[in-house]
Amino acid sequence: MKILILNGPNLNLLGVREKSIYGSQSFEDYFKQLKAEFEAIELEYYQSNHEGALIDKIHEVGFSYDGIVFNAGAYTHTSVALADAISAVNTPVIEVHLSNVHKREAFRHKSFLSPVCKGVIAGFGMDSYRLGIQHFIQTK
Repeated sequence: MKILILNGPNLNLLGVREKSIYGSQSFEDYFKQLKAEFEAIELEYYQSNHEGALIDKIHEVGFSYDGIVFNAGAYTHTSVALADAISAVNTPVIEVHLSNVHKREAFRHKSFLSPVCKGVIAGFGMDSYRLGIQHFIQTK
């Protein structure tokens, strides 16, 4: 089983940015924990601050991987292009957010990605990624 964890803009700063919202752990440290917990599956991690690079990655794995756990960051609320990329591939995508976006600014309440994703997990901090991975394992 192959699953990609895909992170969008500013998520490279996890652990140092807005700790009251996003926590104090870096994603790299959390990814090590995920790999240890799910050693029976192949986990890949990719992060980019560039919309086109995220689209390219979705195209690259979207016909061969078993799932994508995707935190698009602010692109969630702005990117029709990412929604189109998700629609274009066969690999199911779960949209994740560290914070409960519905408790935040109104512009964060609208997602262009939710309608084309298998589901949405929000508000559980880093655990949101683990929950997404577990779903793919349980539905394989």
